[in-house]
Amino acid sequence: MEMLGEIDNYESLMFTRSWHGIGDFDMRINRYKNHTEHLQEGNLILVGAQMNKVFMILHQEIELDDNGKETENWLIKGFHLKAVISEKITVPPSHTSHDNKSGSSEEVMKHYVNNNAVNPVDVNRKRLEVTLAPNQHRGANISWQSRFKNLAEEIAEISLITGLGWTVNLDLENKKWVFDVLEGRDLTADQDILPPVIFSPQFESIQSMQYVKSKLNYRNVAYVAGQGEGVKRRVIIVGDATGALRREVFIDARDVAEETEDDPPKQRPEKDIIRDLTNRGNQKLQEFLQEEYLEGQILTHSTFVYEEDYDLGDIVTVQNVDWGVTLNARITEIKEIYEANGFRIEAVFGNNRPTLIKKIKQELSQISGEVRR
Repeated sequence: MEMLGEIDNYESLMFTRSWHGIGDFDMRINRYKNHTEHLQEGNLILVGAQMNKVFMILHQEIELDDNGKETENWLIKGFHLKAVISEKITVPPSHTSHDNKSGSSEEVMKHYVNNNAVNPVDVNRKRLEVTLAPNQHRGANISWQSRFKNLAEEIAEISLITGLGWTVNLDLENKKWVFDVLEGRDLTADQDILPPVIFSPQFESIQSMQYVKSKLNYRNVAYVAGQGEGVKRRVIIVGDATGALRREVFIDARDVAEETEDDPPKQRPEKDIIRDLTNRGNQKLQEFLQEEYLEGQILTHSTFVYEEDYDLGDIVTVQNVDWGVTLNARITEIKEIYEANGFRIEAVFGNNRPTLIKKIKQELSQISGEVRR
């Protein structure tokens, strides 16, 4: 983690900061400019002196055309330092089928990072650079089970459910990558503790916006199926909507244990099994909420100053009077774009649009796993 060079004359640089996910970057630069030889896989790009804006180089691409050296540009891509968490899966302890953890949301997130990246039982899995920031016990208390899941996806799912963000910052002094949990501010027009931030074309604080409100994927009642077969399979219902308002989904939770890990195993109390199935149902229903989000290009020069008046993870008010839309939403992604013609910001308010992969995963979660004859 030694400084190799400083580059400020790239053709373009754009990167995305993500509250729940990882974030990525894309740089284009002529290969004949200073220090381009250091743009190698595995090296880190630090944006200015901001230790929360650090990206890992994972992709290099170049091509030559008729213009020769003038357009012989490198395309450099990679992910935020948070991507180090995606290198691991959640390996359960040897004596249990799942790694179970209850506590504050922050405590649960840091438990899985500690067990799988910082201090794993198998020392070959240890990532020497990664460490944990002190636990401040932020967020609601939750119970979580995990078994051979991608660690970053598990952290992102907890983040989505609880509203907490997460990051990996660079600690140059100690030469460490520090995993931490983040808590956004409430800057909405409905509160009077902090100065409110309202993004609206009418207030000349946002240049363009696109609004989507959709119930195409909406579900509000879950049939959660635990262990057993046929009529003996344990099924509980989570949610109480009725009639025309009821939208049902099936959740396969066969991995929720009916017995303890003791030798010999003992039957778990029924109330504990139902509690775990209920938690699973509530967690999965979060993925099927009404989709409502806004994308917009924030005016770089407005009454609100980026990273002072508002930042990634803050909850703000977004409004378009002409559309009749007022939405209090968290800033879940911010893209910073630096080009020859200047700097601009693009933001996602609320959860961003579900990708095809996410939709496929949601469909797979509805497969019953029933044995048919």
